[in-house]
Amino acid sequence: MHATQHPDLAPLFERLARAPAVLVSVSHTQGSVPREAGTWMAVWPDGQIGTIGGGHLEWDALKQARDALAAGASMPWTHRVALGPSLGQCCGGVVELRFEPVTLAEAGALRQRLAPVLTPVALFGGGHVGQAIVRALAPLPFAVHWIDSRDGVFPDRLPSTVCAEHSEPVQDAVRDLPPGARVLIMSFSHAEDLDIVAACLQRRRASGDLPFVGLIGSRTKWATFRRRLLERGFTDGELGGITCPIGLPGIGGKEPAVIAASVVAQLLIQRSA
Repeated sequence: MHATQHPDLAPLFERLARAPAVLVSVSHTQGSVPREAGTWMAVWPDGQIGTIGGGHLEWDALKQARDALAAGASMPWTHRVALGPSLGQCCGGVVELRFEPVTLAEAGALRQRLAPVLTPVALFGGGHVGQAIVRALAPLPFAVHWIDSRDGVFPDRLPSTVCAEHSEPVQDAVRDLPPGARVLIMSFSHAEDLDIVAACLQRRRASGDLPFVGLIGSRTKWATFRRRLLERGFTDGELGGITCPIGLPGIGGKEPAVIAASVVAQLLIQRSA
């Protein structure tokens, strides 16, 4: 799976420039726990960035970190926590936390360690649904390549994990997508949609490195597309790999935000498969 590194650790480094912190990270887990290994939060006397799961586990970790800051601690330590009745939680698992005093001097190493691995998504279409999907993906572990053939359709400000591209003809952008990209197709034109699907099928035939290709639309739309793609020489097996309509079944509503929630949930499931 191709992935890019999340660039948006700026709030952490901005605060570290003003004051040192204690970095609290989940170093090991066993059984049922609130967050997975690698989860972290940075703690200052007057605030925090991130979360290790909330509840008493986090409250106790915050107290330890702030006590250490007040005492001027400089060495890391670990703390093993059983998530049972004594902590007021009933998860039943075990968490090992690592506490590490950090300053801005460690910014380079922290950037390498903390930046999450993002899954690439190629989104064709800058309309209302495309914009809703971009907003929904912004806080999630995805790097979005947003593509449209029209000028002036992208917002002036984009989330740090989104890059926008004008491509004419739009299907030419398929050639340069990163391996492992999940593709969502929802352009302003059915003709463009068809050409993008065809380009994705050609790429799959050549390299097989686009694990998910989803097309917005009805089953009637897909029936028409399927006939035209068969006429272009694609096989039933190849067409069986296209998901249309996109989104989780059973979620009603055609509002852009509802469609976006359904599609993003589908991407999260597909990412975890």
